[in-house]
Amino acid sequence: MEFSCSGRVFEWRGPAPYYFVATSPKISSLIRERSRQLSYGWGVIQIHGKIKEVPLQTAIIPKDGVYFIPLKDAVRKDLEIEVDDRVTVEFDLGKE
Repeated sequence: MEFSCSGRVFEWRGPAPYYFVATSPKISSLIRERSRQLSYGWGVIQIHGKIKEVPLQTAIIPKDGVYFIPLKDAVRKDLEIEVDDRVTVEFDLGKE
């Protein structure tokens, strides 16, 4: 199943900053239906997809009823994505 998620980029500070886009509650519900078959622990699910035409492979993380999609620095820098930019992520669940 293919998903498309649009949202604002936000920063989560830790030992190093991380950047994410949150899925909508509706998309999160659809993902949760498949999470038992696809999660490799703690509800984390591997995805592959793209932002514009730049490939993205990462793992989504459940948090506060939605999933956070991490944006790797290489992808962010290639597309010049900053905090508060609105991006659309198209992705499939599981390994490619």
